Amino acid sequence: MIVIAHVSDLHLDTGPRATRRAERVLDYLRDMADRLDVVLVTGDIADHGAAAEYDQAQALLKLPCRVLVLPGNHDIRSAFRVGLLDESAAEDELNRVVRTPGAVFMLCDSTIPGRDDGMLSDRTLTWLDAALAAETDGRPVFVCFHHPPAELHTPFVDRVRQFGEQRLAELLPRHPQVVAVLCGHAHVAATTTFAGLPLCVGPGVASTVPLPFEGRADVDYDLAPGLAFHILDDQHRLVTHFRALD
Repeated sequence: MIVIAHVSDLHLDTGPRATRRAERVLDYLRDMADRLDVVLVTGDIADHGAAAEYDQAQALLKLPCRVLVLPGNHDIRSAFRVGLLDESAAEDELNRVVRTPGAVFMLCDSTIPGRDDGMLSDRTLTWLDAALAAETDGRPVFVCFHHPPAELHTPFVDRVRQFGEQRLAELLPRHPQVVAVLCGHAHVAATTTFAGLPLCVGPGVASTVPLPFEGRADVDYDLAPGLAFHILDDQHRLVTHFRALD
């Protein structure tokens, strides 16, 4: 069994509000870190992509378990690399394969610099196709990025989701080791299917985007921060639980 804690959209800005909410979630995880296989953070870690924000993120994300990070539209690739990955600054896509004993994580960069919507570039899709083809040892694979590649019926989010998704939908069925697609960006917990696979959207830490029929503002800063737990059993069946932390 594999247990993944899924966190998204911290929007750290060094201010007290975002800090408190991130601390609430990460302290909750810290108490159970020895029972988690991975903590996955699906983007918008910094709010402005500033070096000080990544310094804050690096300190907060020091957990006694494996922590995986990928960029969102508020992140800046070069500063992200320096601040969170201890790499030299570069502006090309941040695509990485992370192998753990129980699963493989394809961390894809769905950002378009200077824009809020997303897309997997041709370069990223070529990389993903080859990386998936190289995984032949039977371990389950999670494909992860920031922007949801499907409509969530939340207009505020759907305007800035991942577009060009049909190319990804054609790629994934060629690789049966993929068990799920994990993303963030929506600031709302959601599950659906994409290319015949579970698509799990992690809720936001910094804020929540209510559904249109809830009759609330487009962005709610008072609802509790949330996270998801993904549990993959030995038969590769996925169960997702969502938790809100008052």
